[in-house]
Amino acid sequence: MKRKERMNKEKHNMETEFSAINQNEMEANLYVARSLVACSGVAVFLWILDFLGVFPIPLTVMSIGVLIMVLAFWAPTLICKATGGKPSWVKYAGTLCSVVGVFAISCTLPKHGVLIWTLPIMLSCHYYSKKLTKITLIESLFLFPISVIIGLYFGEWDTAMLDAPYYSGPRIITQKTLYEAIVFFAFPRALVLFGETFVCTSLAKRTRGLLKRQIAESEERQRISTELDVATQIQADMLPRIFPAFPERPEFDIYATMNPAKEVGGDFYDFFMVDDKHLAIVVADVSGKGVPAALFMVIGKTLIKDHTKPGCDLGEVFTEVNDILCESNNKGLFITAFEGVLNLVTGELRFVNAGHEMPFIAKEGNTYESYKIPAAFVLAGLEGMHYTGGSIKLAPGDKIFQYTDGVTEATNADQELYGMERLEEVLAKNTALPPEELLATVKEDVDAFVGEAPQFDDITMLCLEYKAQMETA
Repeated sequence: MKRKERMNKEKHNMETEFSAINQNEMEANLYVARSLVACSGVAVFLWILDFLGVFPIPLTVMSIGVLIMVLAFWAPTLICKATGGKPSWVKYAGTLCSVVGVFAISCTLPKHGVLIWTLPIMLSCHYYSKKLTKITLIESLFLFPISVIIGLYFGEWDTAMLDAPYYSGPRIITQKTLYEAIVFFAFPRALVLFGETFVCTSLAKRTRGLLKRQIAESEERQRISTELDVATQIQADMLPRIFPAFPERPEFDIYATMNPAKEVGGDFYDFFMVDDKHLAIVVADVSGKGVPAALFMVIGKTLIKDHTKPGCDLGEVFTEVNDILCESNNKGLFITAFEGVLNLVTGELRFVNAGHEMPFIAKEGNTYESYKIPAAFVLAGLEGMHYTGGSIKLAPGDKIFQYTDGVTEATNADQELYGMERLEEVLAKNTALPPEELLATVKEDVDAFVGEAPQFDDITMLCLEYKAQMETA
């Protein structure tokens, strides 16, 4: 099975690489075509200079050379329009056309046209193909000396190759002239082309390797992104998200949200019925962000819920959870957590706080106020810690708002913190709102404060309204 999976992966990578190379070839075909069209304009400019007498070349010879060059340089554009630049042979046709066009102008201007022989080699680099560059070199090395010989008879008057004074007397072309033109003129320049080709093939090899690595890295990023999307969905599914959460229970209303700073976060909330008369709420924040924090979050959330039993002391719950977390905490992560259990009959809220934020409580008819409770040490920070719980009496109509520091430490573009004062203010102005509307209002105010600045921390909020005492039989 693993061998089959490996073969399928290799096949997929080859197909992806092949597709990327083909896409690059199509783009390169169009680029080469546009470049040659631009170069044809240079050829026309040379013809104009010859027409004005700048070059000592018969206008008929110059016209034929420029015409061939223009036709050759425009051919790739016509081929691309006819084929869309998709067939693999288009790249060979394009570079061959560039060689033919360069050959035509080199026959006309053998001395000044030497540099233009680098054009086909440079254009071949865009295909990341050593084979194509080598073929282009062979074509160039074959036609370059031929163009020099033709140029001796018909092209530019070059006293460096001809034993004749400039503009006077006939061209004297002997066997020695041909020999010297090939050995001392064409051969050294051919070596330059060969050296340039070596550089270009090395560049093509390196660039193709970079393209392969880019494809592999892109595939890996896509794989990670897909897995993170799945992890995001799994994490979201682990948190209670169906509201109203307990529509059959008139004694309370509860709502909670968690907005991770990354694909997955370390914050979590939870609420569940411990038994028929007791509702538990949990808000916690794992140090760090991303996947490690999310995994630790799963462990912490599961342990807290599993250890919360009817009649148990919440301090003992956190003591046991802390010791278990410390046993397998090699990364040095920790959790700040608040847990409360509301007795729906009496209104007593028993709670325990492990280094977490102070909750806000709104008594009926009053605004939200920060309720200062002792904050013990964080969970998973130090083994052997003992936690002590506390309690507060809630009456019907009272509300409790709990959150993580992602709210108060939200930062705007000027590096200013949202802060406790602003949170108290928005809570005080909206005390009458039910839990769901209150959380939406607070989040809206945080977003307005932060503006376009990126979110650096997870933002989690929970609001519980104790609406009525539970009737007992």
